[in-house]
Amino acid sequence: MEDIEDLLVGNGVGGVPSGFRLPLGSVGFNPKQSKNKPNLEKKSHIQASVIPGTQTIYMKTFGCSHNQSDSEYMAGQLAAFGYLLSDNPEEADLWLINTCTVKSPSQSAMDTLLTKGRSSKKPLVVAGCVPQGSRDLKELEGVSIVGVQQIDRVVEVVEETLKGHEVRLLNRKTLPALDLPKVRKNKFVEILPINVGCLGACTYCKTKHARGHLGSYTVDSLVGRVRTVIAEGVKEIWLSSEDTGAYGRDIGVTLPILLNAIVSELPPDGSTMLRIGMTNPPYILEHLKEMADVLRHPCVFSFLHVPVQSGSDAILSAMNREYTVSEFRTVVDTLTELVPGMQIATDIICGFPGETDEDFAQTVSLIQEYRFSQVHISQFYPRPGTPAARMKKVPSAVVKKRSRELTSIFEAFTPYNGMEGRVERIWINEIATDGIHLVGHTKGYVQVLVIAPRSLMGTSAIAKITSIGRWSVFGELIETLNQINDDIPLKEDKLSPAKCSPCSVPGEICACSTEPETCACEVGSVSRKDMLLPEDQNSQILFKWLLRKRKNNRQKRAENEIALGSKKNEEHDRGSANSWDLVDRILLGGILVSIFTIVALILHLGFW
Repeated sequence: MEDIEDLLVGNGVGGVPSGFRLPLGSVGFNPKQSKNKPNLEKKSHIQASVIPGTQTIYMKTFGCSHNQSDSEYMAGQLAAFGYLLSDNPEEADLWLINTCTVKSPSQSAMDTLLTKGRSSKKPLVVAGCVPQGSRDLKELEGVSIVGVQQIDRVVEVVEETLKGHEVRLLNRKTLPALDLPKVRKNKFVEILPINVGCLGACTYCKTKHARGHLGSYTVDSLVGRVRTVIAEGVKEIWLSSEDTGAYGRDIGVTLPILLNAIVSELPPDGSTMLRIGMTNPPYILEHLKEMADVLRHPCVFSFLHVPVQSGSDAILSAMNREYTVSEFRTVVDTLTELVPGMQIATDIICGFPGETDEDFAQTVSLIQEYRFSQVHISQFYPRPGTPAARMKKVPSAVVKKRSRELTSIFEAFTPYNGMEGRVERIWINEIATDGIHLVGHTKGYVQVLVIAPRSLMGTSAIAKITSIGRWSVFGELIETLNQINDDIPLKEDKLSPAKCSPCSVPGEICACSTEPETCACEVGSVSRKDMLLPEDQNSQILFKWLLRKRKNNRQKRAENEIALGSKKNEEHDRGSANSWDLVDRILLGGILVSIFTIVALILHLGFW
């Protein structure tokens, strides 16, 4: 099956602008054939009557945050065209599967889903890195395909697939626009791809086959997208790519230039935070101090994912990772020293071809030395078409043993031991899987579980850490900041205090409130009063909070009454008050009569 662009050239349809929706006669496809000709004619009649944009689509996404962003863009376009999106595969008219090629298990999960879809007679569309990197896979026969740089044409592919045609869009072209319609999985989180592809040539990596060479979005286009999503109410922006550190090297800019441009657009009160995505060591070594400056900023999480993959230089060389263990240490040590509360996550591949016991021991030593709070440990999986797939493999039993050993060592760490009793600012943007807790993150992106109403989603708060776990900590809310109310539009009025301006001195008290309180724009800072708060004052805090809420509600009601300003309403309110006074007197009299009757009855029974 040729790519659709190749078929278009053969059909004499040239010069079609990117993103243009081609007429049906111009679209190249393979009609599915049937041995029974009468049935084919009947089927074609049914297909011709299908109204595009009225069907239900089931979407399943595998892989990284970049894949998740692609799925959100595809969902947005389908929803904008009228299609319904469903989490229930059984009720869907078509399945759209966005795939990942990093590891064998994720591709096996795709195969299982395709088999289930075929047995359910569902039209299938496959997107993502698997078809882009391995277009001739037997498992992809008979399904439509959307390439990683063709996601802006997903509606065309879905339309034709629902009609029974097989469509393939795999040719690489310009980067998809950032302003396409989007349906976010979490409405408070924007996953923003800053580039596609990378500059590396890791011997085990299949993603390079799919995403290709580095292609960066311009600084202006990314800053424009940041402005848009902040206006839409997004509270966390995740920068995503195959290698964030390599950003801009193809267009003459650097990652720090982009980060500083984005940070300048973030609200100074810290209501929207930036999370920097995964970066490999080689491309940030020359920018470590600039990176530290950005990571210290109050509106940027002090968190970075820097994969090391192995603690052995020999294995890193075999992987073609283009750095040494010493250079990785330089990255970690510099950021940890320059950024207070810095949290670094890393990755390890166990059992890479040629890994000896000594190589593995060096990896274990590195992990034990730094005791990272997050380590993603995986076994080596040979990916077809990669140089590592042709290398001599470590026995699978040894690979599994090493993976279990390293996992056991890592899980014995207690990275959050010192946090109990601390007071932190957290950003609450998720609901925990137990459906009870809300999930917040500290500036170091430590997960904090709190029990609070879901109305606090999309806000930040001051929380006291009450206990710690292996993977997260638990906290109690002290004060809510940047509270959102979706039902009541925000408005300024004379009763509202003036807004805080950004603090010039970290930790100073804001002067815009009648009571001393922490300035919202100084992330992680709390007043002395909050830091010294004892446990037995929690109920007093709650009581004061309820009183403040009650007072605010009274003020809002008073404002509404003033806005109405109707004499008739005033008279009605007075009449209502008088009526209630009379009712109160009647009720009080009834209570007194009841009490008198009960006392008399008791006395009567006592004398009987």
